[in-house]
Amino acid sequence: MLKFFGQLLLWIRNGGLQLLLFAVFILLIWGTFAPVGTIVWWLDQGATKLETRTRELSQRVNGGDGSSDTTSGDISCYIVFLTGVGDTSADQLSSGEEAFLDQLEQDQAQCLIVRDVFPYSAANQDIAGQQIFKYLWNVTEEADGWLELTQYLLEFRNVWRMAISADNRYGSLYNQAIALSIAEKMEQQQPIPSSCQQPTQLILMGTSGGVQVALGAAPYLAQWLPVEISVVSFGGVFDGNEGFNVATHVYHFRGKRDWIENIGGIVFPSRWRWTIGSPYNRARRQERYTVYSSGPHEHEGDQGYFGKEVAQDDGKTYIELTLKQVKELPIWTSASQGENFAKKNQH
Repeated sequence: MLKFFGQLLLWIRNGGLQLLLFAVFILLIWGTFAPVGTIVWWLDQGATKLETRTRELSQRVNGGDGSSDTTSGDISCYIVFLTGVGDTSADQLSSGEEAFLDQLEQDQAQCLIVRDVFPYSAANQDIAGQQIFKYLWNVTEEADGWLELTQYLLEFRNVWRMAISADNRYGSLYNQAIALSIAEKMEQQQPIPSSCQQPTQLILMGTSGGVQVALGAAPYLAQWLPVEISVVSFGGVFDGNEGFNVATHVYHFRGKRDWIENIGGIVFPSRWRWTIGSPYNRARRQERYTVYSSGPHEHEGDQGYFGKEVAQDDGKTYIELTLKQVKELPIWTSASQGENFAKKNQH
């Protein structure tokens, strides 16, 4: 420990403090301008696109397009996965995340899985598709040694987008944009059933900051679509306002070695126990918010919720521990009931 502090002091004396302060300054400036991209998207195309597409969705799912179909095959459930801040594209999920979703797809045949929503862009563009970050992304892809630090810069960029989702000034615009992306990707997979007697189950799953974005999008999805929404969080960092009033239930998995997960409960006042009127605390009292100790998981990596390293003496991996607990959630019973309803009402 003394050696560590000695090295730290030496680093500061050699100019490390100035470098650290400069990095903090850059990050603060970055955060100040983070909402600009969302506002530009909204003024350029977002408002018109949102109005047009939500009207089309509403007409279709409520039968306004003349369709008499009430169901779509045997599908009664959509699972939408929103990745954490460490990813730079919805098309570049980790191998563990892909394996998790593949197994879920196999186990829950009544559900369609949507994997390609990038929760850190109002226009649903990955970082490489945004010119200002393209250079940094290319550097990260070819990084070696200290250049790998560019990955952390890209992660900070995503953290600021997550913060926009929780911001009461810009969050509405951003969350509507993500909700629209989710609805469009659901429709691309298969048209959303229009039955109002049995709402389609929508399960929003996310890790890290993706959970905040999922909760932020939930109210708009509930407004536009005939869905019953559940949220499943893996080490999620989120505030206690958005989403809790419309979600049937929020399930939160917490790893014993995941210290990052604690940040949400510290920095967001709506998560504090004495803010008794917040949507989060109301959901907690109504037992619509459940916390599970998932095991010895870290926040991410090979020992994270989707890690492939061995976690226990019996040979189970970290991802297998996660899958076992997810399979035991009561949401699958509801999805199966919806599937049976769909079959009975096919024309």
